[in-house]
Amino acid sequence: MPRISKKVCLLGDFAVGKTSLVRRFVYNAFEDKYLATIGVKVSRKTVVLPVRDGLVELALLLWDLAGSEEFSAMRASYLRGAAGAILVCDVTRPDTLAGLTAYVDDMRRVAPNAHFVVAVNKIDLPDARLPYAEVDAFAASLHTSCYLTSAKTGDQVEETFRHLGRLLVAGD
Repeated sequence: MPRISKKVCLLGDFAVGKTSLVRRFVYNAFEDKYLATIGVKVSRKTVVLPVRDGLVELALLLWDLAGSEEFSAMRASYLRGAAGAILVCDVTRPDTLAGLTAYVDDMRRVAPNAHFVVAVNKIDLPDARLPYAEVDAFAASLHTSCYLTSAKTGDQVEETFRHLGRLLVAGD
């Protein structure tokens, strides 16, 4: 079985749940307390995905980038070499969707052929205020899919990462 390794960045504002999504995907775990990511944290998970002529083993190198403005100057160096990104917004904070445009622009400057998937996180919370029509329109503008995720319950987390993985191996 062929083996491929791809760098994927998780992008979004602070406290949208990027670290929690990675933790759920890689370790199937969730931690309630918030710990801000400083700079970048790298994790790895290997998945087996279908391709045209069989299966491929894809090692995802997951770069969880800090969502703070103070790190935006360093973001370009973190994005270099990335094949794709999961764009994460918080369903309880509509402004986090609008903030994703800057992350897309940064990524396209450094990695113009990168693939994207949108994750609307924290759907387990009752105070959802983000209009899903806006999310769908944003995802459509990127020609990609959107997933309603919960790092806490695990809803759609695996599907989000696997969908991006399929996009990444489709071109190889």
